[in-house]
Amino acid sequence: MELSFLDVAVFLTFITCVVGLGIFKSRKEKTSEDYFLAGRGLNWGLIGVSLIAANISTEQFVGMSGAAAGAAGLAIASYEWMAAITLVFVAIFFLPRFLRSGIYTIPEYLEYRYNSTARSIMAFYMLVIYIGVTISAVIYSGGITINTIFAGNELFGIPLTLKVSIWLTGITAAIYVTCGGLKACAWADLIQGSALIIGGVIVLVFGFKAVGGVQTFFQANEAKMHMILPSDHPVLPWTALIIGLWIPHFYYWGLNQYITQRTLAAKSLRQGQLGILFAAGLKLIIPFVIVIPGIMALQLYGSQMTSEGGTTDAAYPLLIRNLIPMGLRGFMFAAIAGAVMSSLASMLNSASTIFTMDMYKRHWKKDASQKSLVLIGRIMTVVFVVIGCFIAPKLGDPRLKGIFNYIQEFQGYISPGILAAFVFGMIFKRTPPAAGVTALVLTVPIYGFLQWKFSGNIAFLNRMAITLGVLFLVMAIITAVKPLKEPRVMPVKEGLDMKPAASVVWLGAAVIVATLALYAIFW
Repeated sequence: MELSFLDVAVFLTFITCVVGLGIFKSRKEKTSEDYFLAGRGLNWGLIGVSLIAANISTEQFVGMSGAAAGAAGLAIASYEWMAAITLVFVAIFFLPRFLRSGIYTIPEYLEYRYNSTARSIMAFYMLVIYIGVTISAVIYSGGITINTIFAGNELFGIPLTLKVSIWLTGITAAIYVTCGGLKACAWADLIQGSALIIGGVIVLVFGFKAVGGVQTFFQANEAKMHMILPSDHPVLPWTALIIGLWIPHFYYWGLNQYITQRTLAAKSLRQGQLGILFAAGLKLIIPFVIVIPGIMALQLYGSQMTSEGGTTDAAYPLLIRNLIPMGLRGFMFAAIAGAVMSSLASMLNSASTIFTMDMYKRHWKKDASQKSLVLIGRIMTVVFVVIGCFIAPKLGDPRLKGIFNYIQEFQGYISPGILAAFVFGMIFKRTPPAAGVTALVLTVPIYGFLQWKFSGNIAFLNRMAITLGVLFLVMAIITAVKPLKEPRVMPVKEGLDMKPAASVVWLGAAVIVATLALYAIFW
């Protein structure tokens, strides 16, 4: 693809400004709370935009748009619209508990609810998943993005091969995370999240123009504009929406460190709740700037994607290549590359937080100074980047069946167990530590057995649902046999404003009604 000097200038300027702003805004961080939780001073606007920027990456731009062009159609938007409902529950039920206890990490909560063993198991799981799966996958997808943009070009005389692009992605994200911590991520996300939505709208507008207008588009693609698919659908049957899809949603948005770390950094419960609900509102518009363009690409360039050697994953890149004029291409590529770096930076910061607070401080240096905690966090950020950059080139192996499948399958090993331990323990106050630890331990062999024996017959969402059901049953039996004599008393952090947002219920209800209305419109 031909890129003008203006495209390249816009791209490089955007990335430089993002990194520079993040470092500048976080230049005074000295304590672990400053570095890992932005001094617990984030407001609702930063939290909301940062949640979206941390979430959206090439997994959506490439994978979700490609799925929309393929068999799923608009139904793939359930990953976004059901997330909006999930966020409402996180804001009302999860966040107050987490903020009140003053935790740095989600595994830390399990120590207060169960015991130190539960905390250590979850911390270990999350580090393995972050380093071996999500960080490596995002570095790989970021490398592909840069390699596609600048294929055939050189940087300081070095050809921008895929491997070079992978290291460039990892190093760039690591710079502002290492220097600035969570505050750097949040301020960088403000630019990248805004650019993400603006860029998506630009593609949507040019797409509607290319297909002949809004009415023409909906008439031509009526068959793909349905949210509810048959129970035997190979990609997203309606049965998976009832139980299966809620498991990764509640794990991801409520218990996943690199997402929840932004909400733990809220200056008050009100700011945190409003930020989460703001993100929920933004979630409702994401399918219009990612999913619908994928369907547009099929209408315009279907023959290129379905011919021998073609792929529906090329849907979004084809729109940019063929519809976006020079000058705007640089902005679009910057928005997508920024989304990759935003997600990567979030994961790096969270992985270093878990290592520092859940492992280093607890097991190796209990009396560590604030300065040393920040130093360890920065060192581990660099270590995790290096490991991820070495793993990333191997993820192009076709046996892994793509990045989306790679991430979902491996997270399926831990998400049912983590969700079971948290939810069951929150609802049933007398659930003993043995029940929580058992759920965390059994989740891996149960899901692994289902994948080994039934991967070709049972979709991964349904395998997750079965695993969760078995774990709930096991926890119920253990609780019935040996319940706690007295419910655990959770710690209370002093000095934090825990007054909830007065409008949280009404705003949450509005998000849920709007989501259900979208399902009704596109039934």
